[in-house]
Amino acid sequence: MCSAFLRAAAATVLLLATPATAREVRVCADPNNLPFSNAKQEGFENAIAQVIADALHAELKYTWWAERRGFIRSTLNAGRCDLVMGVPAGSERLRSTSAYYRSTYVFATRRKDDLDIGSFNDRRLAMLRVGVQLVGDDGANTPPVHALNRRGIVDNLRGYSLYGDYGKPDPAAAIMEALARGEIDVAVVWGPFAGYYAAHHPNLIVARPVSPAVDPPDLPMTFAIAMGVRANDEALYGDVEAALKLRRNQIEAILDLFGVPRVGPHAEGSP
Repeated sequence: MCSAFLRAAAATVLLLATPATAREVRVCADPNNLPFSNAKQEGFENAIAQVIADALHAELKYTWWAERRGFIRSTLNAGRCDLVMGVPAGSERLRSTSAYYRSTYVFATRRKDDLDIGSFNDRRLAMLRVGVQLVGDDGANTPPVHALNRRGIVDNLRGYSLYGDYGKPDPAAAIMEALARGEIDVAVVWGPFAGYYAAHHPNLIVARPVSPAVDPPDLPMTFAIAMGVRANDEALYGDVEAALKLRRNQIEAILDLFGVPRVGPHAEGSP
């Protein structure tokens, strides 16, 4: 009877000492979208998500979903997860945090070609094979495509979908692979793509930020990137905001490691 009582008492103590539920941070992410995220958690958004979870003393959990049309509706708004990485700051589809980096479109070229293109006004763009990124199932134009079209540069453009062939690893990498193979001479791409591949192939690819940051009169080439929660999730919003400020240096180190180009105040690590 005594031993049974002691065992019961010990079990009660252990139960009281263990939290009924450990906190979780449930992140919505694409399982095949490097350099941002993948199922092996090799992307820079995976690394930053872990930093946020650690700051909140929480376990990081993922809801994997291809980042296609309806991504937010099918994941965050459906209650499958609570936090989305890498959303445009100020997005109307959710409540966005403060930006944790601001990046830019860049001109990526092969180093051996020694092309120092940094502006859409460079006349060589009309004679080179120029690769551009297209967004969505309907191939919507990105800002660089609009800027090139304004200058009559159309016939020598080659479009590469950000969605790509999802049956292959890293489908959005097609444009950078085409540049490396010599199928195009210039790739005008969102900075994190070019920075990631330039960091992995420093003797092959060089990336230069598009200048100016706004193609006159009103076409921006730089964008602030934040995290997003549901509009009514005040608690998580406040916790993530605090974590972003607390772990700013760690986040900057991850962005540096992945070669993410930054412009504006976040290039200096300001929150």
